[in-house]
Amino acid sequence: MAVENIVIVGGGLAGATAAKTLRAEGFGGPVVLLAAESHQPYLRPPLSKEYLLGKAGDDALPVVPGDWYDANDVDLRLGVKVTELDTAARAVVLADGSRLEYASLLLATGARPRSIPLPGGGLDGVSTFRTVEDSERLHARLAGGGLNVVMIGSGWIGMELAAAASTYGNTVTLLGLEDVPLAAAVGPELGGFFRSLHGAHGVRFRLPASAAEITGASGRVTGVRTDAGELLPADHVVVAVGVVPEVALAEAAGIGLRNGILTDASLRTGTAGIFAAGDVANALHPFTGEHHRSEHWSNALNGGKVAARAMLGLDAVLDTIPYFYTDQYDVSMEYSGFPSLVAGPPVIRGSLAEKEFMAFWQREGRVVAGMNVNWPRAAKPQKAIKALISARTAVSPDRLADAAAPLDQLLDQLLD
Repeated sequence: MAVENIVIVGGGLAGATAAKTLRAEGFGGPVVLLAAESHQPYLRPPLSKEYLLGKAGDDALPVVPGDWYDANDVDLRLGVKVTELDTAARAVVLADGSRLEYASLLLATGARPRSIPLPGGGLDGVSTFRTVEDSERLHARLAGGGLNVVMIGSGWIGMELAAAASTYGNTVTLLGLEDVPLAAAVGPELGGFFRSLHGAHGVRFRLPASAAEITGASGRVTGVRTDAGELLPADHVVVAVGVVPEVALAEAAGIGLRNGILTDASLRTGTAGIFAAGDVANALHPFTGEHHRSEHWSNALNGGKVAARAMLGLDAVLDTIPYFYTDQYDVSMEYSGFPSLVAGPPVIRGSLAEKEFMAFWQREGRVVAGMNVNWPRAAKPQKAIKALISARTAVSPDRLADAAAPLDQLLDQLLD
């Protein structure tokens, strides 16, 4: 190699965390971070929550302070598009035709909003949601209230955006393909909890339903026609039907793919010197022995750390239990675990009606996932849930449901 450097393609949380970890581990060689966006790497979770609601400002977004890159000799290049990977020569090709050699390469290219080919999808007032600019534009549009807003998509982002739009005083209608929103993620009972929460704030649901057409006049959206023929008035439409991993570079280079870039537990791809982390990586998880691709910030954060250490030849595996959170109205929820292992309905500790509870999912008697809603943070519910999952020990549903028995005592008994 003419230049012993590390190149990171992708300026999100995974890429920036990898750069930070490389320096923290003492790597003194060149680090080049190529970001397609014009912003320094930032956090995405606030975009659909407190940033959109005006409860947090620009200072809540950066992964690291703005002067960190120069202070740590990280060559951050903004607005740079990588057009090709030359794996034989270990080089990336940039849009201006220049080439950049690497000793190790991290692909942290993230994901993009899934598009659906709808008539009228290009009308003014129809948007998707992914970037800080998307959040700022949506805030400017919704903050005044008084609009008819149609949300296409009943996943986490769709529900968070619906909550924000409703909070601003807009009339919100949400379309989704499921009978119950979020049922694929947390099951019908807890999906019903979130539906009732939104219903109490005036959100209207059309489930299951899909958009057949977006109508407009003079180039601007006026409504959404559903597959059942109903015409919903709309001043603004948000299409939030998930994301797809950005794998074009990897695919063209012949790197192994399956629902993202396939990696081992250390985030190595099957191509020498190339690693992948964040939304784009479908990594082997030691806990399940299966590949998992996660689109949540915790995965990007931990994946960036693991990839950096692995690139330095250190022992590192991505074995953390997946985690995410959501804030909607007066409900704050955290979730840890493996949805693919869930078998059957959850065990509930606490009260859904009072909006303070924990839920545990089991498989063969062992806890494989759990969530807490408005549970006292002093009790460290997620720490307990992760410990229950890691214990791999069967526990009776009655003991899980018993709110009079503190979880730390239950853990002590299980681990004795």
